Amino acid sequence: MLRQILIPLLCGLVFGTGLAISGMTDTQVVLGFLDVAGDWNPALLMVMVGALAVTIPGFWLAQRRSTPFFATQFFLPASRAIEAKPVVGSVIFGIGWGLYGYCPGPALAALGSFAWQPLLFVVAMAAGVYLEKASGTAR
Repeated sequence: MLRQILIPLLCGLVFGTGLAISGMTDTQVVLGFLDVAGDWNPALLMVMVGALAVTIPGFWLAQRRSTPFFATQFFLPASRAIEAKPVVGSVIFGIGWGLYGYCPGPALAALGSFAWQPLLFVVAMAAGVYLEKASGTAR
């Protein structure tokens, strides 16, 4: 049980620290990456390349195991069908990301700055999650 709490906590701390060190908690860095027609900033591209350099070999190794390191089974999607709800959610996510420059991970990591903007974003995000759950359409 303790392992089920500590491993995700440690992974989240490492992820959040990486976001903060790489500057991804600064909305201007993210918006600079999305501004391909203006003053383009490739910093987010470098973070993505670094993430893929770790993730691709990790998934390759994980697929060769019968069970995960810290769980009793893999939890993989049962269907590969493309459904409307995740596509619409992705579009909403992308629009919000492009308008403000935050997505959930960097916003949570930016809470450590004690600025009001990430706090407002996280409160709005939590309200959206609550409204989705309350509407009865959540899975």
